[in-house]
Amino acid sequence: MNDASIFNRVRGTIAHFRDAQGGNVAVMFGIAIVPILGFVGAAVDYARVNNARTAMQTALDTTALMISRDASGLTTDQISQRAQDYFNALYKHPEALNVAVTAGYSKSTSQGSKVVLTGSATMKTDFMKVVGYPNLDFGASSTTVWGNTRMRVAMALDITASMNRVGKLDAMKTAAKKLVDTLKSSAKTVDDVYLSIIPFNVMVNVGTANKNAAWLDWDKSYGSCSQSSKTTKSSCVAAGKVWTASNLNNWKGCVTDRTQSYDTTKDAPTTATPGTLFLGESYNDCASSILPMTSVFTANESDGSTDDSTIKGKINNLVAVGYTNQSIGMQWAWMLLQSTDPFPTPAKDANYKYTDAIILLSDGANTQNRWYSSASPIDARQKILCDNIKNKTNGATVVYTIQVNTDGDPESTILKYCADSGNFYSSTSASGIAAAFDSIGNSLSKLRIAK
Repeated sequence: MNDASIFNRVRGTIAHFRDAQGGNVAVMFGIAIVPILGFVGAAVDYARVNNARTAMQTALDTTALMISRDASGLTTDQISQRAQDYFNALYKHPEALNVAVTAGYSKSTSQGSKVVLTGSATMKTDFMKVVGYPNLDFGASSTTVWGNTRMRVAMALDITASMNRVGKLDAMKTAAKKLVDTLKSSAKTVDDVYLSIIPFNVMVNVGTANKNAAWLDWDKSYGSCSQSSKTTKSSCVAAGKVWTASNLNNWKGCVTDRTQSYDTTKDAPTTATPGTLFLGESYNDCASSILPMTSVFTANESDGSTDDSTIKGKINNLVAVGYTNQSIGMQWAWMLLQSTDPFPTPAKDANYKYTDAIILLSDGANTQNRWYSSASPIDARQKILCDNIKNKTNGATVVYTIQVNTDGDPESTILKYCADSGNFYSSTSASGIAAAFDSIGNSLSKLRIAK
């Protein structure tokens, strides 16, 4: 309800009382009118103040993040002035009077560097001045801590054949590289932010260089057992028989889903539990391989890089082929956040806090995995996986999902389910990919805001 509507109601009520003939009405009206106006006016004035306070909080949060990137080498006075300049450029609320911002800065210690911004202002009231409150004061604060907060981001990217349509693959590459730049801008040292790339279709490519890794299992396409009834290396070895490898040089690097229920867990692969191993498969559409955790601080390659060992080079070299299995992309993203095989994330320093994040982008429904060729049963496995991520990490792993829906499909129930609240993005065009990644980049940056 706007101010004019409230005023008209109050005026109508006054007119009603004024015209009443009962002897007590005028007296009662005279007694009641002041608190009536006070209560009505309080609601209006407080709504205006809350709006101004929310805008102030947003401006302070953004200013704090910007200051954290500039603070190195600045004096306290310079930081205060820069904070004032940033805030003034961001906070456009002409009704707020006597606006003041103070900045406190503590240099890097074992607890990290910190900027504390406090804002205050006054707003004149329209109604509450009738009851003796001509002004209302309000304020907000924001604290940004860096140096003791580090980040690990696993980015699972759909490289199925449908990504070739309407420019989706190129748009995804451009947006992903921009996210790398955003994350790099918040990194001060090589250990601050690490990022991994997990391209996925039906399978995930772990790289042919790992063909002798202990965490891989093989079927009879790549060897034979001295006991013919044993059709996998793990079952052969478990029976005490001899496995003879063959054709490994023909393997393109792809692995399929792990044995259920290890397809939905982060259990480290071990030969003692064969179901935890990753089964190497012959797959014609085996595409780009995984890039393990790599520091964005060293991501100084150009946007046109084709070096597959670097973040942007890996993104540039992505090709789209095959069908969709979001679940395997999600599971491998979770695995790459772990300090265990197959690709251990760099050790975490106990003196620092860490934020782990998964970003998964897909443009279509699940179509095929190791066991199924329809969406419903694959979605069911993915739901269990996403529940495990949320329950096992107690919210310590933040999940973002993006649906690129250019074919008029329904909103993806499973992608929305897997994302944390507010972290599901749906775009109906290739150009919307950039907006989704921009929002995620801003969200990851704001995770550094402590208060």
